[in-house]
Amino acid sequence: MKTIAITGGAGFIGSHVVRLFVNKYPDYKIVNIDALTYAGNLANLKDLEGAANYEFVKADIVNAEEMFQVFDKYQFDGVIHLAAESHVDRSISNPTEFVLTNVIGTVNLLNAAKKIWADNFENKLFYHVSTDEVYGSLGEEGMFTEETKYDPHSPYSASKASSDHFVRAYFDTYGLPTLISNCSNNYGSYQFPEKLIPLFINNIKKNLPLPVYGKGENIRDWLWVEDHARAIDEIFHKGALGSTYNIGGHNEWTNIDLIKVMCKILDEKLNRKTGTSEKLITYVKDRAGHDLRYAIDATKLQNELDWVPSLQFEEGLEKTIDWYLENEAWLENIISGDYQEYYEKQYEQR
Repeated sequence: MKTIAITGGAGFIGSHVVRLFVNKYPDYKIVNIDALTYAGNLANLKDLEGAANYEFVKADIVNAEEMFQVFDKYQFDGVIHLAAESHVDRSISNPTEFVLTNVIGTVNLLNAAKKIWADNFENKLFYHVSTDEVYGSLGEEGMFTEETKYDPHSPYSASKASSDHFVRAYFDTYGLPTLISNCSNNYGSYQFPEKLIPLFINNIKKNLPLPVYGKGENIRDWLWVEDHARAIDEIFHKGALGSTYNIGGHNEWTNIDLIKVMCKILDEKLNRKTGTSEKLITYVKDRAGHDLRYAIDATKLQNELDWVPSLQFEEGLEKTIDWYLENEAWLENIISGDYQEYYEKQYEQR
């Protein structure tokens, strides 16, 4: 039985990856390592409680000794590293926190893996999940490829770029078997409602303002989170060691066009007159260092590993909106902060 560590497994993307691996690979032991900071929510994985091949460990990747103890106990065969601070606005107000988690935390994991594997790297793998934001901003033409020069513009993207460089350095210097993927904006169920899509679903539902940076002309490539999890699965099992793979949704939208589509869909689902929700749009001062456009060229992933997105954006967006409308209790628990009590109720009292 392989034992796989998934860091950040109680978060948005991480919970989808944990669920996929636990259900798809019953002969793997999946260990979810999460510090349960504000965006980590064990309620995201209620359906896996009691699964024979799943275990949760509350631990912080910033604590080097704690990471070594966890790695020593479980003797992991592989690591899928998703734990990260990821909200750009938070990185602008508190960049040091992003350096600690995204850079120091990643180096702590690399050191723990290297020490436990004792330079015997056969059938071992350290897979680091990153972002397209490390590449900077595109103009109206072109797409990010795996060869695009790094040009981060926010403390968040700078911290992720640094962590990527450390992963590559450990491959080059120590021969540590590594992989990196850089993905575009994710959307789907269980996303913390500071991010655009769940935030705006909630605000539209409650008739609250929809704050749009600048003129809403920034362009993002949107990737359904379950397609991202499938890509991680393919890369983890079939990727060429030392390689980088870009994961994109082939779905470029300006923020304002995306928001208007969401308004239209929600007007229909909430039985409102068409155009009602658009009146909630409020333009606010643009974010500092706001990249104009991201777009991923995922040709390498398609050609080498035969991965393509399964959903068109409109279909995925409607599924996502339906999920949030059907899971109001989950959303309200997040907004109220009650979700943070879940660990204490479910784990610490046992």
